[in-house]
Amino acid sequence: MLQEAVTVLQQGGVVAFPTETVYGLGADALNEEAVRKVFQAKGRPSDNPLIVHIAESANVSLVASEFPEKAQRLAGHFWPGPMTLVVKRNGRVPNIVTANLETVAVRVPNHPVTLALLKKFNGGIVGPSANTSGKPSPTTAQHVADDLDGKIDMILDAGATAIGVESTVIDVTVEPPMILRFGGLSREEIEKVIGTVQVAVKEESLRRSPGTRHRHYAPNAEVVLIEENNCAELDRRYHELLLQGKQVGVVTHSMIIPKSVPPIFCKAIGPSVQQFARQLFASLRELDELHADVILVERVAPSGLGAAIMDRLNKAAHFSKTPSK
Repeated sequence: MLQEAVTVLQQGGVVAFPTETVYGLGADALNEEAVRKVFQAKGRPSDNPLIVHIAESANVSLVASEFPEKAQRLAGHFWPGPMTLVVKRNGRVPNIVTANLETVAVRVPNHPVTLALLKKFNGGIVGPSANTSGKPSPTTAQHVADDLDGKIDMILDAGATAIGVESTVIDVTVEPPMILRFGGLSREEIEKVIGTVQVAVKEESLRRSPGTRHRHYAPNAEVVLIEENNCAELDRRYHELLLQGKQVGVVTHSMIIPKSVPPIFCKAIGPSVQQFARQLFASLRELDELHADVILVERVAPSGLGAAIMDRLNKAAHFSKTPSK
């Protein structure tokens, strides 16, 4: 299967592959026409840059013109892993990969199948989430097939992903470095290695990272967030929506569940934040398949991995109220 995937990539095709975060949609990062197929399959806006996946940090020069000292320290600690670094690009990278920016996002994923694929391919592979743009990210090969069957050449199935939310994106072209997107690596872990980092809020900075500006992570159902450990609020909102004739799903991690919620419409994940992250996108997809009109989701504390979860949930709640384009 790996050799077949390598051949597809070498011929300018598109392959979905597993990572420790979510499934990615891969094409040869230096082949403009191949990368264009990724955008077309996903329906991805052209001003949304892509992450280039490489087999090891020594391969950064494939796409980067420089690799600052703090970037090297981060790479030494966290690659392979759920960390993407934004660095200055070199002239080999097609503009379509970077959305015409002077920077490029790059990471080494921590998954044996994809690391083997990257080594055999001997190059960089772009890898946005392998889903229809704007929808919950895919954490299984079946999720990929549900969204992209017939639109891509191949899916490498390696079971469910381990983390369930995308990588943390850090811009190391600025000082102090800046977190552009929260993900599988926490701010606290990063600051233990390189000291203080800032968190991006301005559009000019955010545009350097995927997953920060356009519609993302939203199921077909409307997402409504409920305060953590507040059974009374969850029960009240649930019955209010039932009276409005809504089909209501529930996603909770503290295991407080209104007794009247049919088990099929309740996804109790947890109690750990790691379990919640791993199964969140799958739960949203499952409730969509059951034709839920509204999904009530319990918040988590926004620290550590919880910051990444709340980033996704806040976007899902916002964009699920906005018609997709």
